[in-house]
Amino acid sequence: MGRVTLQTVADAVGVSRMTVSNAFSRPDQLSADLRDRILSTASDLGYVGPDPAARALARGSTGVVGVLFTTELRIAFSDDVAAAFLGAIVDGLAPSGLSPALLTTGEAGGRIPTRDVPMDATLVFSCAPGGPELDWLVRRALPLVFVDQQPAPGIPSVNVDDRGGARVAAEHLIALRHRRIGIVTMGGAPPFGLEDGDAAALGVYVTDQRMLGWREALRSAGIEPVVVRQPKVPYQPQEYGRAALGVLLDADPEITAVLCFADSLAHGVLLAAQDRGLAVPEDLSVIGFDDNALAPSLGLTTVHQDVDEKGRLAAAALVAATTRKSGTGAGPSGDDDELHIVLPTRLVVRASTAAPRTSRPARGRSAGR
Repeated sequence: MGRVTLQTVADAVGVSRMTVSNAFSRPDQLSADLRDRILSTASDLGYVGPDPAARALARGSTGVVGVLFTTELRIAFSDDVAAAFLGAIVDGLAPSGLSPALLTTGEAGGRIPTRDVPMDATLVFSCAPGGPELDWLVRRALPLVFVDQQPAPGIPSVNVDDRGGARVAAEHLIALRHRRIGIVTMGGAPPFGLEDGDAAALGVYVTDQRMLGWREALRSAGIEPVVVRQPKVPYQPQEYGRAALGVLLDADPEITAVLCFADSLAHGVLLAAQDRGLAVPEDLSVIGFDDNALAPSLGLTTVHQDVDEKGRLAAAALVAATTRKSGTGAGPSGDDDELHIVLPTRLVVRASTAAPRTSRPARGRSAGR
């Protein structure tokens, strides 16, 4: 048998080429019985369907949406919260038939993913502003959805109340009568170290929002925290959390509580406290952020964010963006209150926080160090 084509299948079934094409790309146009008969015949003949590139060109749509994921793509697989968020996006996109493509930053093999990958829309997730990757997406006039980004006019965005959640976490420590408090956050450059109390914002939305929330509460109570920043690259939150406690205690041996940017960092702080013979929460209270899968088993007090809902809403915004692009749905209302969604956070109090005790053991290094 020669080359099997769309016409070959049409002749075998006794229908038009368009009917066969619809069986692959527009199944709602056919009865279930007819579509099953066409697909069965195509399979018997060894026909896999219309060429995807040609089909995308014909309909002006690729069926792919991009996810531009921070500075290291591997974070999507090594971080519990990021992995859960991506899983929620995949689940949310499934009914639409859209497929996600994870985009790396920078250039690889002469290709720039945000410039070269065919896609119908892009989700920009927790990326630093002003980078060339976002610039390419804007120049391509692709519909965008922002998640954990600074909201922008006309671009749908999904955030959580990072600032409010951080403020409540700090207020919890203040209510417990802690006065010497450390902060372990993100965005430093290796080797990480102490931050000046008047350091400028980094321009990374979530990091800056959480820092604003912590500082609002602490400064209103007359507390100036000791702050260290974890480098974002390489991504080693648990290791940096362990090291950060030493930096904090070297700067102020009387610290009784630590606020952490993420539960993964808080886990490292808990391990470092154990290494130093410090009891949690009697000698050191620790608060995380995210409420990841490990937080309950650690007994970690943390700020809960609904990652599943954030992913679901992000996926819905992506589907809506591709629908508007294809002209099959209504455009955005233009009301930023509708375009920009902020999900609530809540403090989950567990066993890692308590009032400081009057006398504490020496804060020196653990034995053997």
